[in-house]
Amino acid sequence: MALCHRSRDGGREPAWYDDAAGRLVRPYTVSNGRTRPTAPFDLLTLVRATGRRADAQGPEHARALALCRVPVSVAEVAGQLRLPVVVTKVLLADLVDCGALTAHAPATAGPAPRTDRALLEAVLHGLRTRL
Repeated sequence: MALCHRSRDGGREPAWYDDAAGRLVRPYTVSNGRTRPTAPFDLLTLVRATGRRADAQGPEHARALALCRVPVSVAEVAGQLRLPVVVTKVLLADLVDCGALTAHAPATAGPAPRTDRALLEAVLHGLRTRL
């Protein structure tokens, strides 16, 4: 069993990793087993660091906070941390609760635009003639 501190790109990774078993610190250990964030997030919610320090948080909190120097989506943070989305939401909610992050729901465009039936029929006709 080879234990190392490395990431896929050869850089250093703060969590222990085993070549055969994968990550040795299980994701739900990071969130202390919590599965419900205290703040409402969806995958497109944008989070951004406020500049305030997050005292007494773990290394994953610090990594998440570093990713949020610019507005970034919850999905992107989860991907960069390589953690399940629900665990990432719990971590981000912790950071929002202590004032280190702000969260903004994605803007909605309002009511859906009416579908142009003639355009859809023209596209369908074009597809049928090519296929």
